[in-house]
Amino acid sequence: MYDLLIKNGRLVTPDRIFEAEIAIQDGKYAAFLTPGTEVDAKEVIDAEGNLVFPGIIDCHAHLNEPGFEYREDFETGSRAAVAAGCTTLIDMPLNNDPSLMNKEIFDMKMGKISKHSYVDFGLWGGLVGDFDDAPDSVKNNMADLEDLQKLGVAAFKGFTCPNGPLFPTVNLGNVRKALEILKPYNALCGFHCEEYGQVLEMEKEAKAKEGLSRDEKIRAFLDSHDVWTEYVATKNVIDMARATGGRVHICHVSHPMVAQVVKDAQHEGLPITAETCPHYLGLTEDFVFEKGAPAKCTPPMRKKEDMEKLWDYVLDGTLSCVGSDHSPAADEEKDNETRDIWKAWGGLNSIQYFLPMMFDMVVHQKNLSPTLIAKVMDYNPAKIFGFYGRKGAFELGFDGDVVILDPEKEWKCEQDKLYTKGHVSCFDGFEGKGTPTCTIIRGRVVAKDGKYLEEANGYGEYVTPIQ
Repeated sequence: MYDLLIKNGRLVTPDRIFEAEIAIQDGKYAAFLTPGTEVDAKEVIDAEGNLVFPGIIDCHAHLNEPGFEYREDFETGSRAAVAAGCTTLIDMPLNNDPSLMNKEIFDMKMGKISKHSYVDFGLWGGLVGDFDDAPDSVKNNMADLEDLQKLGVAAFKGFTCPNGPLFPTVNLGNVRKALEILKPYNALCGFHCEEYGQVLEMEKEAKAKEGLSRDEKIRAFLDSHDVWTEYVATKNVIDMARATGGRVHICHVSHPMVAQVVKDAQHEGLPITAETCPHYLGLTEDFVFEKGAPAKCTPPMRKKEDMEKLWDYVLDGTLSCVGSDHSPAADEEKDNETRDIWKAWGGLNSIQYFLPMMFDMVVHQKNLSPTLIAKVMDYNPAKIFGFYGRKGAFELGFDGDVVILDPEKEWKCEQDKLYTKGHVSCFDGFEGKGTPTCTIIRGRVVAKDGKYLEEANGYGEYVTPIQ
């Protein structure tokens, strides 16, 4: 007798959609059966002809614990994630205080977040430079990278742009050294690519101007983070991969010019991967002018023609993953009445509509196959971050993670109903079709009909790369 049988579903993989029944035993996929096969199971779920994915992997999320729990914590962020079909997320080492930079911080963080996660999770380890020469300032953590690797972090994250004292910017020397240290482990180093000097100088000049209107300030912000900052930083980081042979992942690519740099490096044979996000595929800089503070993020959204061209690089596999880059804020940090674009928090509350937004764009707006979702939000993230063998595919012995999605069921984002701690979302009022109806992690239902199940609090497990 199986623990769980999911029947009447259309299974979605990166290359096909087919009818089969899923049997799960001891939290693992135990059998994929011809429809109508008579088997016994303790629990039976009728997928009612809907699409069935092998659990969504969000490879880029900021849940802010420890240190910034007033914005979000693992309980509130993960419950929003599972309600929207996410079964595994990889949490960023910032915004945390302290950021995840060494073994001691890792142990402290795990002691907090493992108690109340609804979702299975991996962790990005921090990759930081020196903030300044003061004795109590954060120092680079090159000596701690091997410890973090042995603790099973999925990847390492560094920033090449101004980023403040809690998670100091890396210079190219740090990047090169980190890649040299981590190459023997085949570890992955991901980077927020905006070039430090350009951003610093353009922001300094823009902020010095007085008497600017709201829209003039937004224009100045966008120009301070233009494509050249992203392009130059990406080229520099790829050069360090070329010099060392280390694996590099370019985070949240926003522009086709940057994607082309990645593509050229991949064709050269360099170990380069990259991701983008739903907001770069569906929104433009006009949206930032419309919404103001709630739509502030970096890199910012680009022009319409750039947004449209970026899809080509998703479809050809250059941008192999799509992550949410969920980076929430307290409501007052996104308030247009009290914060201009410079003082507002830079990040989007996006995790609860990560899958619905992508599905609506892919299937209903672009008329593409749902198999693309399985490719960029299941299979590819699992392969790149080392979870394949446990996550990301319908394979015997893999974790029994499942999301059932009704492709025609309508959804609407209403920010006052979000499960996240902060409720200001630039996506408030968005509507579309494609709604998760059931989320299952390791054979256990953790969310149903868009609502997380409270008894699943703490069920989430730490996931490490398979060596």
